[in-house]
Amino acid sequence: MNIEQIREHCLSKKGTTEEFPFDEHTLVFKVLGKMFVIAPLNKWEKEEATITLKCNPNYTIELREEYESIYAGPYVSNKHWNTISIYKGELKPQFIIELIDHSYDMVVKGMTKKMRTQL
Repeated sequence: MNIEQIREHCLSKKGTTEEFPFDEHTLVFKVLGKMFVIAPLNKWEKEEATITLKCNPNYTIELREEYESIYAGPYVSNKHWNTISIYKGELKPQFIIELIDHSYDMVVKGMTKKMRTQL
């Protein structure tokens, strides 16, 4: 799975924008201004591709226990976010898409009713 496939999928989700809020290397996808995917592009260039995704706290633990490619990442709440290694090849592209969708759904679920209606 490459960054363009991830980008296309993220941008197909309703209310999604892409930004570089932290630096010129960190691509972030947001739904109505709330982050759901963080992709450090400098890692992709070095073939160390990762994305960081929001996750249900119980599912976060379950995923980390089951997959070596899913772990607690830097700079985010380890309770609510997982970092996913793309290049290890352990995770199938469809599963990565499902994790992105879960992240999006978690962010939308946490929005106010007004924001969800706007979406």
